[in-house]
Amino acid sequence: MAWIFRPASWMFASVVISVMTHAAAAGSFTRGCAARDLQLLTAIEEQELSGSISAEKISEALLEMMHARIVCYQGQVLDALAIYDAVAESVRPIRSRRTHATDIR
Repeated sequence: MAWIFRPASWMFASVVISVMTHAAAAGSFTRGCAARDLQLLTAIEEQELSGSISAEKISEALLEMMHARIVCYQGQVLDALAIYDAVAESVRPIRSRRTHATDIR
C-alpha cells in the first residue's frame, strides 16, 4: 500500500500505459524507443525509492523523456535514442572520489 503514495510509481504506471496506447494507435513508436523508455523509467524509479535522486531531477528527466517520445513518434528514432542516452547520463548516480580511491586498493 505504501507504493500508492510514491509519485514515481504513479508516473511510471501512467507513462507505461501512455506508451502502450500510443504505440498501438500510431505504430511509429519503435520497440527500441519503448525499451529504452521503460529501462530509464525503471532506473529513475529505483533511484527515487532509494532517495538518491531529487524530485527536481526526476521532473527534468521525465520532461526530456517526453521530448524523446515525441521525436521517436515523428520517426527520428536515432535522435530520440540520443535524447534517451542524455537523460540516462543525467540521472546516473555520481560516485565520489573517495569511493574510487577505495576501489583501487
